[in-house]
Amino acid sequence: MTLYSLPLFVRLAGRNVMLLGEGEPADAKRRLLERAGAVIVGEEGQAALAIVAIEDEALAQAAITRLRARGVLINAVDRPAACDFTLPAIVDRDPVLIAIGTGGVSAGLAAALRQRLETLLPAELGTLARDLFAARAAIRERYPEGSDRRRALGAAMGQGGALDPFSDAASVKRWLGRSDARTSALVKITLVSQDPDDLTLRQARLLGQADRLYHRADVPAAILDRARADALRIVCDAPPADPGSGLSIFLAR
Repeated sequence: MTLYSLPLFVRLAGRNVMLLGEGEPADAKRRLLERAGAVIVGEEGQAALAIVAIEDEALAQAAITRLRARGVLINAVDRPAACDFTLPAIVDRDPVLIAIGTGGVSAGLAAALRQRLETLLPAELGTLARDLFAARAAIRERYPEGSDRRRALGAAMGQGGALDPFSDAASVKRWLGRSDARTSALVKITLVSQDPDDLTLRQARLLGQADRLYHRADVPAAILDRARADALRIVCDAPPADPGSGLSIFLAR
């Protein structure tokens, strides 16, 4: 059985983190921790997290054993089987952070993906995030209903939209000045495959925006998982006469 990790963003500012080891691997982790504002301590300190960057195998395993006995969560550099947590490659567009992890299997692949994303994401992405945060009250005023708000934001952030996060011309002020709520709708999606990767871009976008999914019982869970976690799932054999407010999708094979 494959074991999956749950990605988490942990605030480390002012918190102790143990760092054991010397040399470039330890120095790289030190820079990462300092960037996050962590207080770096040795094994004699008290911390919930520890990074073991000791190159000697016997010394590293001994340190891991001691720390695990203390209940400390461990990241063991170049030893994925000994890791309780891993450190991802990071794309930083403060306050937007994109973390890329491979479960410790291939740091090189994570780094390559990070470099590709660095070229795709505009430097202004952080500004867009801050502007959206500042405009929360105005957005709620224009779109009082949560479903309308999600659809409007989803449409605006789609490719070529006024808030397209891959565009350096995104403007929350301009979007609020011209946007209108979309009407409720029921969209039928006929699946040609059980593989979610065979969804078209439009189908994937609609699933991500839908408030509820009406679907045949034979629609694969992998397809349903492409929708928002809070979207209602309703099993039925035919599209409903009254799908309800917001965006509804009927999925059929």
